[in-house]
Amino acid sequence: MTTTDTSESADAPSASVPADAADSGPGADPVVGLEQGLVILWRRVRGLIRERAAAVHPKLDPVCYPMLMMLRRADAVAMADLHADLGIEKSTLTRRIDSTVRLGLVERTPDPHDARARLLALTPLCRERLSELESVQTEQWRTRLSDWDSTDIRLLGELLGRLGDSIEAHED
Repeated sequence: MTTTDTSESADAPSASVPADAADSGPGADPVVGLEQGLVILWRRVRGLIRERAAAVHPKLDPVCYPMLMMLRRADAVAMADLHADLGIEKSTLTRRIDSTVRLGLVERTPDPHDARARLLALTPLCRERLSELESVQTEQWRTRLSDWDSTDIRLLGELLGRLGDSIEAHED
């Protein structure tokens, strides 16, 4: 799987980062370094999401991929729950849902507890594609991390969880 966006090299440092800001020597601010690292990581993750979205369906907009991953965790999800988890406008969420429904990846079903509401669920086709993709992704991560110690991998997972919790706890 390759991306078509060649405007940024995943491994090249950004030309817009001043040399002194990237200083990682003694006395460098670790929070500034963390933020810069997260920006680079975010750019690379966006590339992975583009590739994975295309693997699910060639016409799937990559911004819909996180929604599919959330829907994958349950049999059916209320739109209100997706709205809360994704933190996007309802109209934006509706457009994303409509797009994935048209592609045959998501279906709307009646909510058994509220006749006015609809639940969202992955279609069997989408669930199968995501399952296949998960196997491929797991092997890719095993390859990428093959020279890492398993303790470091676990620690990274814990630290990322803590970072996410810190971000969520301090959102305004």
